[in-house]
Amino acid sequence: MTAVRRAVPVLVAALLLLGTAGRAGATGYRYWSFWERTGGHWTYATQGPASARPDDGTVQGFRFAVSADSADAARPRGAADFGRICADTPAKSGTKRVALVLDFGTAADAPSGEAPPRGRTACARVPRDASAAEALAAVAEPLRYDSNALLCAISGYPHQGCGEQVSSAERTENAKNTENTENAGNPGNAEETGDGGPSLGLPVGAAVVVLLAGAAVWRARRRRDASG
Repeated sequence: MTAVRRAVPVLVAALLLLGTAGRAGATGYRYWSFWERTGGHWTYATQGPASARPDDGTVQGFRFAVSADSADAARPRGAADFGRICADTPAKSGTKRVALVLDFGTAADAPSGEAPPRGRTACARVPRDASAAEALAAVAEPLRYDSNALLCAISGYPHQGCGEQVSSAERTENAKNTENTENAGNPGNAEETGDGGPSLGLPVGAAVVVLLAGAAVWRARRRRDASG
Protein backbone atom coordinates (compact mmCIF):
# COMPACT_ATOMS: atom_id res chain seq x y z
CA MET A 1 0.00 0.00 0.00
CA THR A 2 3.02 2.26 0.56
CA ALA A 3 3.67 2.30 -3.18
CA VAL A 4 0.10 3.41 -3.85
CA ARG A 5 0.36 6.16 -1.24
CA ARG A 6 3.59 7.41 -2.82
CA ALA A 7 1.90 7.46 -6.24
CA VAL A 8 -0.95 9.71 -5.04
CA PRO A 9 0.86 13.10 -5.22
CA VAL A 10 2.51 12.25 -8.52
CA LEU A 11 -0.71 11.12 -10.18
CA VAL A 12 -2.76 14.01 -8.85
CA ALA A 13 -0.10 16.51 -9.97
CA ALA A 14 -0.02 14.96 -13.45
CA LEU A 15 -3.80 15.12 -13.75
CA LEU A 16 -3.88 18.70 -12.55
CA LEU A 17 -1.35 19.61 -15.23
CA LEU A 18 -3.42 17.75 -17.80
CA GLY A 19 -6.51 19.68 -16.70
CA THR A 20 -4.64 22.96 -17.02
CA ALA A 21 -3.44 22.05 -20.50
CA GLY A 22 -6.99 21.10 -21.42
CA ARG A 23 -8.23 24.52 -20.36
CA ALA A 24 -5.51 26.27 -22.36
CA GLY A 25 -6.37 24.30 -25.49
CA ALA A 26 -10.14 24.33 -25.01
CA THR A 27 -12.06 25.12 -28.17
CA GLY A 28 -15.37 26.63 -29.12
CA TYR A 29 -17.05 27.98 -32.22
CA ARG A 30 -17.31 31.59 -33.36
CA TYR A 31 -20.84 32.36 -34.47
CA TRP A 32 -23.98 34.48 -34.12
CA SER A 33 -26.40 33.00 -31.58
CA PHE A 34 -30.11 33.78 -31.67
CA TRP A 35 -32.12 34.62 -28.53
CA GLU A 36 -35.70 35.37 -27.48
CA ARG A 37 -36.74 37.62 -24.61
CA THR A 38 -39.27 35.87 -22.35
CA GLY A 39 -40.39 36.99 -18.93
CA GLY A 40 -37.60 39.55 -18.72
CA HIS A 41 -34.89 36.99 -19.45
CA TRP A 42 -32.99 35.81 -22.52
CA THR A 43 -33.57 32.23 -23.64
CA TYR A 44 -31.69 30.47 -26.41
CA ALA A 45 -34.05 30.23 -29.41
CA THR A 46 -35.29 26.74 -30.26
CA GLN A 47 -35.76 27.71 -33.91
CA GLY A 48 -33.48 29.44 -36.37
CA PRO A 49 -34.28 33.05 -37.34
CA ALA A 50 -35.54 31.91 -40.75
CA SER A 51 -38.15 29.68 -39.09
CA ALA A 52 -39.17 31.80 -36.10
CA ARG A 53 -42.24 34.02 -36.62
CA PRO A 54 -42.17 36.57 -33.79
CA ASP A 55 -45.36 38.30 -32.67
CA ASP A 56 -45.85 42.04 -32.52
CA GLY A 57 -44.14 43.38 -29.41
CA THR A 58 -41.46 40.67 -29.36
CA VAL A 59 -37.86 41.32 -28.33
CA GLN A 60 -35.19 39.18 -29.98
CA GLY A 61 -31.41 39.25 -29.72
CA PHE A 62 -28.33 38.24 -31.64
CA ARG A 63 -24.93 37.82 -29.99
CA PHE A 64 -21.59 37.19 -31.69
CA ALA A 65 -19.25 35.16 -29.51
CA VAL A 66 -17.15 32.05 -29.17
CA SER A 67 -18.94 29.27 -27.34
CA ALA A 68 -18.94 25.49 -27.20
CA ASP A 69 -22.72 25.02 -27.34
CA SER A 70 -26.04 26.62 -26.40
CA ALA A 71 -25.45 26.02 -22.68
CA ASP A 72 -22.16 27.92 -22.89
CA ALA A 73 -23.39 30.69 -25.22
CA ALA A 74 -23.09 34.33 -24.13
CA ARG A 75 -26.34 36.27 -23.92
CA PRO A 76 -26.97 39.58 -25.68
CA ARG A 77 -26.06 42.57 -23.52
CA GLY A 78 -27.76 45.92 -23.22
CA ALA A 79 -31.25 47.34 -22.80
CA ALA A 80 -33.91 44.93 -24.02
CA ASP A 81 -37.18 46.77 -23.44
CA PHE A 82 -39.65 46.78 -26.33
CA GLY A 83 -41.25 50.07 -25.29
CA ARG A 84 -37.89 51.83 -25.30
CA ILE A 85 -36.55 50.27 -28.50
CA CYS A 86 -39.71 50.81 -30.54
CA ALA A 87 -40.78 54.11 -28.97
CA ASP A 88 -40.27 55.99 -32.24
CA THR A 89 -41.85 53.33 -34.46
CA PRO A 90 -45.64 53.61 -34.29
CA ALA A 91 -47.88 50.61 -34.90
CA LYS A 92 -49.30 50.29 -38.39
CA SER A 93 -52.17 48.17 -39.67
CA GLY A 94 -51.09 44.96 -41.38
CA THR A 95 -47.61 45.04 -39.87
CA LYS A 96 -45.85 44.09 -36.65
CA ARG A 97 -42.93 45.56 -34.75
CA VAL A 98 -40.03 43.44 -33.55
CA ALA A 99 -37.39 44.91 -31.23
CA LEU A 100 -33.88 43.64 -31.93
CA VAL A 101 -30.79 43.74 -29.72
CA LEU A 102 -27.59 43.35 -31.73
CA ASP A 103 -24.49 42.55 -29.68
CA PHE A 104 -21.34 42.29 -31.79
CA GLY A 105 -19.35 40.74 -28.95
CA THR A 106 -15.92 41.44 -27.51
CA ALA A 107 -12.39 41.85 -28.80
CA ALA A 108 -11.49 38.39 -27.49
CA ASP A 109 -14.14 36.82 -29.71
CA ALA A 110 -13.41 38.87 -32.83
CA PRO A 111 -11.76 37.24 -35.84
CA SER A 112 -8.11 38.14 -36.34
CA GLY A 113 -7.70 41.66 -37.72
CA GLU A 114 -11.28 42.71 -36.95
CA ALA A 115 -12.80 44.79 -34.17
CA PRO A 116 -16.42 44.42 -33.08
CA PRO A 117 -18.74 47.37 -33.84
CA ARG A 118 -20.58 48.92 -30.94
CA GLY A 119 -23.76 47.07 -30.06
CA ARG A 120 -27.08 48.65 -30.90
CA THR A 121 -30.82 48.13 -30.87
CA ALA A 122 -33.31 48.54 -33.69
CA CYS A 123 -37.06 48.33 -34.23
CA ALA A 124 -38.14 46.45 -37.36
CA ARG A 125 -41.61 47.05 -38.76
CA VAL A 126 -42.38 44.14 -41.06
CA PRO A 127 -45.39 42.27 -42.48
CA ARG A 128 -47.29 40.21 -39.89
CA ASP A 129 -46.10 36.89 -41.32
CA ALA A 130 -42.43 37.93 -41.48
CA SER A 131 -39.72 35.75 -39.94
CA ALA A 132 -37.09 36.89 -37.47
CA ALA A 133 -34.56 36.75 -40.32
CA GLU A 134 -36.70 39.13 -42.37
CA ALA A 135 -37.00 41.48 -39.41
CA LEU A 136 -33.23 41.41 -39.02
CA ALA A 137 -32.71 42.09 -42.73
CA ALA A 138 -34.98 45.13 -42.49
CA VAL A 139 -32.66 46.90 -40.06
CA ALA A 140 -29.19 45.29 -40.16
CA GLU A 141 -28.07 44.66 -43.72
CA PRO A 142 -25.82 43.46 -45.18
CA LEU A 143 -26.37 39.96 -43.84
CA ARG A 144 -24.21 37.04 -44.88
CA TYR A 145 -25.16 33.37 -44.86
CA ASP A 146 -23.22 30.24 -45.77
CA SER A 147 -24.35 27.47 -48.11
CA ASN A 148 -26.16 25.77 -45.21
CA ALA A 149 -28.15 28.92 -44.40
CA LEU A 150 -26.11 29.57 -41.24
CA LEU A 151 -26.08 33.26 -40.32
CA CYS A 152 -22.46 34.38 -40.68
CA ALA A 153 -22.55 38.20 -40.52
CA ILE A 154 -24.85 41.01 -39.38
CA SER A 155 -24.28 44.52 -40.75
CA GLY A 156 -21.24 43.09 -42.51
CA TYR A 157 -19.60 41.82 -39.31
CA PRO A 158 -17.50 39.79 -39.35
CA HIS A 159 -16.12 40.32 -42.83
CA GLN A 160 -15.15 36.67 -43.21
CA GLY A 161 -15.48 33.30 -41.51
CA CYS A 162 -18.54 31.41 -40.36
CA GLY A 163 -18.85 29.09 -37.39
CA GLU A 164 -15.14 28.24 -37.34
CA GLN A 165 -13.48 26.46 -34.44
CA VAL A 166 -11.42 28.70 -32.14
CA SER A 167 -8.88 27.86 -29.44
CA SER A 168 -8.69 29.74 -26.14
CA ALA A 169 -5.10 30.69 -27.04
CA GLU A 170 -6.37 32.48 -30.14
CA ARG A 171 -9.00 34.34 -28.11
CA THR A 172 -6.31 35.55 -25.69
CA GLU A 173 -4.09 36.69 -28.55
CA ASN A 174 -6.97 38.55 -30.19
CA ALA A 175 -7.75 40.36 -26.96
CA LYS A 176 -4.14 41.51 -26.64
CA ASN A 177 -3.90 42.73 -30.23
CA THR A 178 -7.17 44.64 -30.34
CA GLU A 179 -7.54 48.05 -28.75
CA ASN A 180 -11.24 47.56 -28.04
CA THR A 181 -12.08 46.94 -24.40
CA GLU A 182 -14.08 44.00 -23.11
CA ASN A 183 -17.24 46.09 -23.27
CA ALA A 184 -16.69 47.42 -26.78
CA GLY A 185 -19.86 45.85 -28.10
CA ASN A 186 -21.99 46.66 -25.06
CA PRO A 187 -24.76 49.22 -25.58
CA GLY A 188 -25.21 49.56 -21.81
CA ASN A 189 -26.80 47.74 -18.88
CA ALA A 190 -24.66 44.67 -19.50
CA GLU A 191 -26.24 41.30 -18.93
CA GLU A 192 -23.51 38.72 -19.28
CA THR A 193 -22.75 35.12 -18.44
CA GLY A 194 -19.39 34.07 -17.05
CA ASP A 195 -16.72 32.54 -19.24
CA GLY A 196 -16.29 29.28 -17.39
CA GLY A 197 -13.65 26.80 -18.45
CA PRO A 198 -13.70 23.02 -18.06
CA SER A 199 -13.82 21.98 -14.43
CA LEU A 200 -10.96 20.11 -12.80
CA GLY A 201 -13.54 18.01 -10.97
CA LEU A 202 -13.49 15.37 -13.70
CA PRO A 203 -9.69 14.87 -13.79
CA VAL A 204 -9.47 14.79 -9.99
CA GLY A 205 -12.38 12.36 -9.86
CA ALA A 206 -10.57 10.20 -12.41
CA ALA A 207 -7.49 10.28 -10.17
CA VAL A 208 -9.52 8.92 -7.25
CA VAL A 209 -10.96 6.13 -9.38
CA VAL A 210 -7.52 5.16 -10.69
CA LEU A 211 -6.00 5.15 -7.22
CA LEU A 212 -8.81 3.07 -5.72
CA ALA A 213 -8.57 0.59 -8.59
CA GLY A 214 -4.78 0.37 -8.12
CA ALA A 215 -5.18 -0.22 -4.40
CA ALA A 216 -7.75 -2.97 -4.99
CA VAL A 217 -5.43 -4.76 -7.44
CA TRP A 218 -2.52 -4.45 -5.01
CA ARG A 219 -4.58 -5.94 -2.15
CA ALA A 220 -5.82 -8.79 -4.33
CA ARG A 221 -2.27 -9.69 -5.33
CA ARG A 222 -1.12 -9.61 -1.68
CA ARG A 223 -3.97 -11.96 -0.66
CA ARG A 224 -3.23 -14.29 -3.58
CA ASP A 225 0.50 -14.39 -2.74
CA ALA A 226 -0.23 -15.01 0.93
CA SER A 227 -2.64 -17.87 0.21
CA GLY A 228 -0.22 -19.43 -2.32
